[in-house]
Amino acid sequence: MSDKAAESPRPRVRRPQRADARRNFDALLAAAREAFAEHGTQASLEDIARRAGVGIGTLYRNFPTRQDLFASVYLDEIDELCASAGKVADLPPWEALAAWLRRLANYAGTKRAVQEALNRDSGIIGSGRASIYAAGQPLFDRARQAGEVRDDVTFDDVVRMIIGVTGGCFLDKDQRERVLGMVLDGVRARPS
Repeated sequence: MSDKAAESPRPRVRRPQRADARRNFDALLAAAREAFAEHGTQASLEDIARRAGVGIGTLYRNFPTRQDLFASVYLDEIDELCASAGKVADLPPWEALAAWLRRLANYAGTKRAVQEALNRDSGIIGSGRASIYAAGQPLFDRARQAGEVRDDVTFDDVVRMIIGVTGGCFLDKDQRERVLGMVLDGVRARPS
């Protein structure tokens, strides 16, 4: 990932200014995220509005098209993932990296349906990826400098592995957590 890509501004979710409108907007994003995770991109907009506790008109006022809703859910997830890097930065190096990678795994497990619905040429996907790398690379670098990460592993390797593994179907959360633990064990340096 080039420095230029990491520095490029990313599109952000534009929340309404009024507190009540912002609450509705956030409720719609949460409901959409949940519905897309359960039913994919064909989730009913009426169901999303109902889950959010608002009318369908409020949904359309905030998201005139289904594509607008997909983009906003995706960007909101990216914002939360990037912010989580700052929240764990004060932990010891390995703990910080592992906590953030677990958050990445949660993100990766829910983003597939939304990402597939976005126009890959729109720039949203590329800027989101650049933001993820800009947020996580410092945690990785710090863990590597502390001797906690294998020398033959790159941050790109780890991101791709997490996203690939978490895209699979698991019997339950326990199985998913065990598999993620195996992935993290493979990244961590072992004492000589």
